Order: sequence, then structure tokens, then C-alpha cells
Amino acid sequence: MKVAAAAFKARCLALIDQVRERGEPITITKRGRIVARLVPAGDEEDRPWLRVRGRARWTGDPFAPVVGDEDVQALQK
Repeated sequence: MKVAAAAFKARCLALIDQVRERGEPITITKRGRIVARLVPAGDEEDRPWLRVRGRARWTGDPFAPVVGDEDVQALQK
């Protein structure tokens, strides 16, 4: 649901209750541009790492050594 900033200001408390009850986010716009989103509170507050879930990709070899051979040799000296 999209709401203009002026309408959000006038109905703020009712819209907050609506988001809590329905679980659907509200997008707040100003002059047609998105300025904020009101989303329901959930597990993300307790576990902030869930906010980045699905946004990263692994591009390396998970079984490769963390330290290279040249680093090992440098540390041995």
C-alpha cells in the first residue's frame, strides 16, 4: 500500500495499527517519490542478520585455505 506523506501524517497511528494487524508494509511517498517504508516488527529486531539474508553470494572456494603458501612462508621466518 502506498500513502502520501501528508496522509500518513494525518492517519499515522491508524496506519501503524494496520501494519501490525495485517503484516503488510506501507510505502510512504512524497511528491510521488518513495521516502520511507513502514514494516511490521518481527524477528529481525532480535536477529539483525536476517535483514541481509539472501542478499549476498559466495564467489570463492569454501574449502580453500584461508592463508596462502606465501603467507605461511613469511610467518615462518
